[in-house]
Amino acid sequence: MKKINPHFVRKDFPMFKNEVKMQNRPLVFLDNAATTFKPFQVIEAISNYYLYETANSHRGDYDLCYNIDLKIDEARLSVANFINAQKNEIVFTSGTSMSINLIAYGYGVKYLTKDDEILITQAEHASNVLPWFKVSELTGCKVNYIPLDKNGKLEPESLKKVISKKTKIVAVAHVSNVLGYVLDLKELAKITHSVGALLVCDGAQSVPHVHTDVKDLDVDFLSFSGHKMCGPTGVGVLYAKYHLLEKMSPFMMGGGMNAKFDMCGDITYLLPPVKFEAGTQNISGILGLKAAIDYLKMIGMENIHQHEQELRKYAIKKLKENPNIIIYNEFADSGIITFNYKGIFAQDLATYLNSQGIAVRSGQHCAKVLLDYLGEFATVRVSFYLYNTFEDIDVLVNTLLKGGDFLDAYFT
Repeated sequence: MKKINPHFVRKDFPMFKNEVKMQNRPLVFLDNAATTFKPFQVIEAISNYYLYETANSHRGDYDLCYNIDLKIDEARLSVANFINAQKNEIVFTSGTSMSINLIAYGYGVKYLTKDDEILITQAEHASNVLPWFKVSELTGCKVNYIPLDKNGKLEPESLKKVISKKTKIVAVAHVSNVLGYVLDLKELAKITHSVGALLVCDGAQSVPHVHTDVKDLDVDFLSFSGHKMCGPTGVGVLYAKYHLLEKMSPFMMGGGMNAKFDMCGDITYLLPPVKFEAGTQNISGILGLKAAIDYLKMIGMENIHQHEQELRKYAIKKLKENPNIIIYNEFADSGIITFNYKGIFAQDLATYLNSQGIAVRSGQHCAKVLLDYLGEFATVRVSFYLYNTFEDIDVLVNTLLKGGDFLDAYFT
């Protein structure tokens, strides 16, 4: 394991090299759970496609098209290797939301009935809640909740208490986008499979930050987004065990995913994964995603996780020195810290921090059910990545301390 030097890493990112400012102040970007900056390598991969390689995939009998076919195939293999999957288990999507919807419509609507149950938690992002509500609406199945512990974390024992033979899907985030707890997916998979159910994993906040091995974890489905891992927006991944992809129906239909169809409506689909990739794909995005994965592998996922842990430990220590700060996930094990300032509405605090050049997330974080659990209407979230520094944390902490009088005067 090697220690990351974020000051050196920043040279790879134009947002830092160009010294982008916010409110005419040096930018302190602490919203990496929402999206991440892109290194030059990713931007170059995208630009090269438009400058030198533009062609559609599987749509032409000429070299440009064939070369893009090969590059997409290489990108699929790169994604598969990154999470220890097989190449034919990787479906390209627009992101985590589309991936989970594909599971919900392609598997949930097809196979669940009114006698079945889907289990989720109160900590889930909207993208891992609303699709299951729709499955319930269309099939009559029930959506029930696995209880969280006193800290807001899902422990395996809690799943054991509520899972039953009627449970067909357990859908959870590997890392919560608000409280940042890393779940014991391997144990959750064992419990889920013990009743014949399937484990659906939202990996949007985990795959970019921790080494992910789908075979070791034994998850049935895993979804993640390129833009949260130094890649472009508009591209993501659905991993599924191949026999499940064979059983699922496509979410979208059109060109490129069928072998034949006739005037009578008889359709033969191609084999997975292209069975789920109707129409022209986000080719530049797929190439950019491969470049992002290559970049993260060069840095090392273990090194990234270690760096975030060090930043987190330092930030928690410093934030706790301010008596006005309420921390909701002190004991989490990711780079996400969620807090409030006593007596100040979360979005007012975020507005003040913006005026000082600090970018954070505030509000309900697309996890509206969790805020009910916390007893808060909104919170502030900071989230770290490989290019964040201890100096970033110092700016945040000192701004919260120095701004105390201002905050008390204007927001209370």
